[in-house]
Amino acid sequence: MSGLQADDPTTREFLRLSLATLAYRAGKTVRGTPDAFGQYRHSQDSNSCVEILAHMGDLMDWAVRMCQGESRWTTATPLPWEREIERFFGCLKAIDDYLASGAPIRWEPGRVFQGGIADALTHTGQLAMLRRLSGFKMKSENYSRADIQVGRVGIDQTPADPKYEFN
Repeated sequence: MSGLQADDPTTREFLRLSLATLAYRAGKTVRGTPDAFGQYRHSQDSNSCVEILAHMGDLMDWAVRMCQGESRWTTATPLPWEREIERFFGCLKAIDDYLASGAPIRWEPGRVFQGGIADALTHTGQLAMLRRLSGFKMKSENYSRADIQVGRVGIDQTPADPKYEFN
């Protein structure tokens, strides 16, 4: 399906860079947001921000299980906003730690990316849009200039360079 080979070190680095990119973007999107943002819904029948973030944590749990050779899905009950933020970044760390350990990737790497990681990037964009709609503004950024480093998957990231941010 994809050109990513499980035993290729470049594949492992690509997946880890993808996780670091997700951490950077998600961190920027949720950092400094109040509980009220976690409860925000664009419409009565849409998911709240905390429900979206909980799903992102579920995606990362699924991705690490895929790397370990199991494709079992679980759905967590959303935690309070701050705890869900901690859970999501803990899940990112778990998959990055697995990949960094050199343990075998037992699932097709392209599917790990297109399943959990790419979906979480999409949901990060949803949260960024909802942040703007909710009135909790954030600046956009030229992400190609961001200081994203493999292995840095926590909420604490290098602050954006103001000359590459815009409204």
